[in-house]
Amino acid sequence: MKVVQAVAVGLITGIVTFAPRADTQEVEATGKVKAKRIYAATTTNSGQPIKLPQGNVEVVVWMYDIPAGSKLPVHKHPSQRYAYVLQGTLQVTDVQTGRNFEYKPGDFIVEMVDGWHYGANNGRGPVRLLVIDQVEKGQANTILKQ
Repeated sequence: MKVVQAVAVGLITGIVTFAPRADTQEVEATGKVKAKRIYAATTTNSGQPIKLPQGNVEVVVWMYDIPAGSKLPVHKHPSQRYAYVLQGTLQVTDVQTGRNFEYKPGDFIVEMVDGWHYGANNGRGPVRLLVIDQVEKGQANTILKQ
């Protein structure tokens, strides 16, 4: 579990907080290792500043498989959540504003915090997401709307 946490923290650090000036880097190693920046952000998809938990932080990594035609329930996240689209097309709707976001393979999502929204797979194939939460240790990061 500590390895998964270390990998997740490395992904978050490398993708979200480390923003090199160039879009690619070469690193000296035993082979030709290349790093290509795929995303950098200081705000969520709804424009909020990214805020991290201030206490005992736990990194939780999920793999979501969303079948074609599925719609997730309306929910919100009390802490920061990130997602990387591996497969399919995900449509996310902000319930409060009605704004829609569409994400395809290779897209990185910095989800809104404390904003009611839902995701839907309107495509013909499955959506697969790698999801990373940063929460206060032991805290759930999804609240369903009643």
